[in-house]
Amino acid sequence: MVPIHTTNVTPQNARVLKALSAEDSSVRLQAALAAGSSADPALLETLVERCAVEPDFFVRDMLSWALTRLSREITLPRIRKELDSGRRQARGQALHTLSKIGDEDTWAWITRDMLRDADDEVARTAWRVAVALVPEGEEKDLADELVLQLGRGDRTVQLSLSRALTGLGDAVGPALEKAARHPDPAVAAHARATELLRRNPEAGFDTAVEEAKRVAALGPERAAAAATAAATAATAEPAEAARAAEIQEAADC
Repeated sequence: MVPIHTTNVTPQNARVLKALSAEDSSVRLQAALAAGSSADPALLETLVERCAVEPDFFVRDMLSWALTRLSREITLPRIRKELDSGRRQARGQALHTLSKIGDEDTWAWITRDMLRDADDEVARTAWRVAVALVPEGEEKDLADELVLQLGRGDRTVQLSLSRALTGLGDAVGPALEKAARHPDPAVAAHARATELLRRNPEAGFDTAVEEAKRVAALGPERAAAAATAAATAATAEPAEAARAAEIQEAADC
């Protein structure tokens, strides 16, 4: 049970605070909405504490919104404390709230430890927030740090990292080029897939991954030859298509 702080809280806000711990998630959602609408600084502590334990995603998002309605002067210092919390959800939600507030001065709070957090959900949030807040001129250093996480986790984690990296634009190119030569095939494939996605966002992550694996297996030149042959086969006359198929088969061997 999250403690309810009622010091200097109006009767109406006292009811809101109590509702934030209700069993029904829809009641908690309405309470978070009411808290944001009232924007009473007396709600700060309970809102932050509730973020750390709230099980429902939509309610957590509303809690973050409610915190953005309060003065930054009181909200940011309290959120900063949560970044060092031993509770993974507290850390992740604090990072998410920072992204909602969007104060560029909080960029310095995003540490390497956060970007390397052992919890995938916290790390994913840290990557996204770091890219959103990175100051101009710091993109390359951030890219060099983020590529250290290439190959990590399942598809969802890898897609999050690829999106974060592509969000850095051209600054990430050299780091991805270097990572594409990494001795770990998982790292190299993820780097190539991210670069393909950066160049052609419409391709889709899964398509980029498959293409990266193909390049890794065949080598760039043979993969290019196979791709050209496949394209030719799709539009050529029967005789030309047969020749293209032979070229592709040779490239795949």
